[in-house]
Amino acid sequence: MQLALQIASAVLVVIMLAYLWPAAKHWMQNSPKAGPGDWRAAIIPLLLVAGFVLLLIRLRTLH
Repeated sequence: MQLALQIASAVLVVIMLAYLWPAAKHWMQNSPKAGPGDWRAAIIPLLLVAGFVLLLIRLRTLH
């Protein structure tokens, strides 16, 4: 029974990927191109979140 579920799951994943591939290809080809300032706008929030997580870890290890 377990093997049948794994095979069925794999088949469903392949069907889903085949169904979504044309839309994903269209999105990639027609997406707006990133400019020089766009990368900075994405990196700053990521660094802030990473810093906050490190702060939480540090506070947890102090207690």
